[in-house]
Amino acid sequence: MVTKVKKDQQRDERKREFLRGLTTLVGCAGVAGVMTPLLSYLQPSQDTQARGMPVEIDISGIAMGEQKTVLWRQKPVWIVRRSEKMLASLFSDVDELRDPDSLEQQQPNYARNGVRSIRPDILVLLGVCTHLGCSPTYRPEPGAIDASWPGGFYCSCHGSKFDLAGRVYKNMPAPTNLMIPPHYYKNETTLVVGESSAS
Repeated sequence: MVTKVKKDQQRDERKREFLRGLTTLVGCAGVAGVMTPLLSYLQPSQDTQARGMPVEIDISGIAMGEQKTVLWRQKPVWIVRRSEKMLASLFSDVDELRDPDSLEQQQPNYARNGVRSIRPDILVLLGVCTHLGCSPTYRPEPGAIDASWPGGFYCSCHGSKFDLAGRVYKNMPAPTNLMIPPHYYKNETTLVVGESSAS
């Protein structure tokens, strides 16, 4: 009789151990089931992550004088291939510019020069006016805005004018030059916007 009671107790103990293990397993699965969607909800979406990621642009097809627009961080970035004549215009009316030497921190140090670029022929600008955030238009033709217009960028919202390096003219609503985003050249035909160099 005592042996039968012991056997029943051992069987009951095994059942309890099995039920404890099963309960622990089901509880862990339940916690994992709740935590997985919660953690994925807290992670930024792929779209959000991509907004800040660097953008690679093939510049081989940009013709002389042409502008190409890409989006980076939901803002337009302009890439302009400048001709020798366009580059020469950058040095003719510097007295008319508010910040001809780019002393304001509107560009990385490697673009703080007379042409505001790494490569003289390629200009990279953030296409957002520094006045109230409008998007200026690319008007490279001399005389397109007025008789003295040498070519550049014109913000029709409030009349701000910028030269072909994105430098603002004096007495304009825009307080500073157009911004130059961080960028570098991966190779001769590939521009990377969003980083200053390869990591």
